[in-house]
Parts: sequence; C-alpha cells; structure tokens
Amino acid sequence: MTSSTVPPHLAQPPEQTAGWTPTWALGRAVLLTGLLLIAGVLFGRVDLVVLAAPFAIGTAYALRRRPAALPQVQIAAEGNQVEGGELSGQVTIGNPESVDYDLALLQSRASRWLQVERVTIAGTAATRAASHGGQPVVDRPLATTVPADALVEVDLYGTVRRWGRHPLGPVGVQACAALGLLVSRPVVAEAVPVSTYPVTEPFDAVEAMPRAAGLVGAHHSRRPGEGGELAGVRVFAPGDRLRRVDWRVSLRARQLHVAATLSDRDAEVVLLLDVLAEAGRSGGVGGTASVLDTTVRAAAAIAEHYLHRGDRVSMLEYGPAGRRLRPATGRRHYLTVLEWLLDVHPQPSPHEPYDSVFGPQLLSSDALVVVLTPLLDERSAQMLARLAWSGRFVVAVDTLPDDLAPSRERRWSEVAHRLWRLDRDTMLCQLREHGVPVVRWAGAGSLDEVLRDVVRLAAAPRAGAR
Repeated sequence: MTSSTVPPHLAQPPEQTAGWTPTWALGRAVLLTGLLLIAGVLFGRVDLVVLAAPFAIGTAYALRRRPAALPQVQIAAEGNQVEGGELSGQVTIGNPESVDYDLALLQSRASRWLQVERVTIAGTAATRAASHGGQPVVDRPLATTVPADALVEVDLYGTVRRWGRHPLGPVGVQACAALGLLVSRPVVAEAVPVSTYPVTEPFDAVEAMPRAAGLVGAHHSRRPGEGGELAGVRVFAPGDRLRRVDWRVSLRARQLHVAATLSDRDAEVVLLLDVLAEAGRSGGVGGTASVLDTTVRAAAAIAEHYLHRGDRVSMLEYGPAGRRLRPATGRRHYLTVLEWLLDVHPQPSPHEPYDSVFGPQLLSSDALVVVLTPLLDERSAQMLARLAWSGRFVVAVDTLPDDLAPSRERRWSEVAHRLWRLDRDTMLCQLREHGVPVVRWAGAGSLDEVLRDVVRLAAAPRAGAR
C-alpha cells in the first residue's frame, strides 16, 4: 500500500529505453527564448535579452536530468471468484529512474461484467468512488505522481457480475517529467483474466440411480455384495464371513445360513451441455438469466451434488468442438469441472456434430445422462431420441427462460412466436413419447420425479426376458 523500490521483475527492456518526446511546453519555451534573443540582438535591446534569460535558465534547469527509461506498468487481479463476489485488482506503476515523474496518467479498461466501484491510490488520500454520468470508474483517466526509483500502487475494488473469464485491462500509462517538458510514449500492460465461478443454487435429488456400476459408493444396487441392504438368507458357502451367519435360522434349519446383502456402488453421471444456441439476455447475478447462464449454473449445481455423494461425473458439450471432461470424483474434480465450465460459450453451426466426436457409443451404458438443452434446434431433439434408442438413461433439462418475449421490431413477430411455441411443445411431446423425460430447471428438487421414473423404468423387466 506504499511506494517502494522498483523490483527487478519490472526492469525496463533495453529496446524500450528511447521513448521520451518534447511537449508543446518545451517548444513554446524554446521558441519564446529564441525570439527574445533575436529581437534583442537586432534592435540592440538588453532588456529583451534579460527577459529571455529566465526562460532559458528554467528550461536548462528542467532538462539537466532527463529520464531515459520508460515507466513500467503491471496489472494483477485475484482469480477464482464467485458471481457476486468482491473484485480486487491492483495496477502498479514503476519509476526505474532517479528522476521523479511529475505526472503519470493512467487509463484502463475492464469487462462490463467487472463493476469497478472504487479506485484508491496507495500512500495518498486520493479515492475515486462510484461512477458519474454513466461513465464507469475504471474508464476515466487517473493522475498521480511517481517518486524516483519507486512504485505507486492503484487498488481497484468492485463486484464481479457474471461467471466466466473476464479481462481486467488493458492498462496504459503515460508519464511527464522535467517539469512537464518531456512526455513518454504510452506503455500498455496486457489484460489479465479474472476467473469467476458460477454461483450454484442449493440442489438436492433422490438417492436412487437407474444403474450403479462402480465398486463402492452410496447407491443401493441389485447385485449381491458387502453392503447394508438385506437381500435375504441363504446357505453358508466357502468365503462367507462368520459375522454374516444368521444363528437363529441356522439353529432352526440345523445348517449354517448367512444373511445376504446388496452391494453399495457409485454411479456415473454425464452432464451434456447443448451449446448450439443461445437465447435471452444475461443480467448477471441477481438479474435475468440467459440460456447459457441457466445451463452453466445448473451443471455446476448438479455436479456438486453428485460429486459430494462420491459419484463419478463427466462433462460433454454438444456442439462443433465437442469438448469433454473425463469422469472422476472428489473435491479436486469439482474444481476441474468449474474451470471447464468457464470456457463454455455458444457455438452455432449449420453442420451436425460428428459421431466420432460425439455419439452414444462414447457414453457408458450404465451412466445417467443429464442433457441441459433449450431445445431450440431440431438436432438437439434428434440427439436425445438417439440416446434413448441406444438404451441410455436420459433426462432432459429444459433451460429456456420463462420470460423469453418475442421481438417487437416486426409486425408478425408475436404471431411467429406463438407458432414457434406450439411447434416446440409438439417436439416436447414427441420426446416424451420416445421415453425421454423433459423437466424444466427449477433448482432444488427439479429432477426428483423424473429420476424416480427412470429408476422404475430401469428396474422393470424387459420384453422377452424370462
């Protein structure tokens, strides 16, 4: 928070040492001095020469120590924020010279989702609070002095309004020295990204899973093993543990019997994000949510819930890029999921995503596939139908905003919007007929009913089975 010596990592490169140019003040001083001297010599007037002396002496005195190196500027920000959290950044201006900078002018930029509310110059009483006249604080120039061989730190405070990687910067600095007679060329520091995780609503779901396929976990499976769910009593066999012996049944039958249990296993959950289309207007945290906002926040909440229960969670994008994140479990994987979600963005494409990048054969047959989609593209509905036909356990989560209104620019916009709504409702009914449950995202408990239906469907005997 105070000025200090310039550290080595801010040292100026040799190729940037020549960048100081004279200002209009130096030009006026030299011009006025020259005119007075010439007039004094031509007209033989000593008073004009005496009048020019202060300008000449003052200019020579100011230029006696000229700076050589350009000022340095560095920007830093605290990452790994959460939507609605506090923004904390710092701009450092360094003076490697033994000459003071009379003035250093700072100009910065920031993403519209980084709401800078207060700027403080360390070591001084200068503080700039909230924006005026609609102009953000960070966009207005800031002036300060920089002592010789010292640093001045400018602290930025505010709020992060939306998830994602938002640039803070770039920042440009231009310094004046030699009593304002010399000015440096602008020195620009590149922007730094501020990683902001999506805020997760409290989410909970039923413990039932359609098919648990791991070795250990919290879900009851239908397979025998070392679990806590009683499956019945059977005759003792080699390998059974003595603590499983049911002595009452054994004494009655005069033969050792053991209590059989079902194994507790973990499950794999695949979160499939539809990024083919975006709709709605994002208002940041506390405002309106677009399709992508709902998709990312819902994915973070669902992943947090199942990872907390010890299940394996994988991520997959339905789009041209086909990004995927391998299944894993644990707290570290949850942080990896959040980092993966920061790079989610709309990817409209006229082409069908390749089956080699995305396809049912790449998904485990035992996994629960949760598809987060606005169902704005027919390809999304076809993808859901293909997953259901392949025997996967699919749950579609509708992420389209409820308050999506038609455009008022054209006369027939409202009628076209109604027709589109009717066509979309028909698509939802067709998906349900194909065995794909569609539920609107509503936070905690959104998937309870459909998960119970999926579990009952998985437990039902298949046609032709004996």
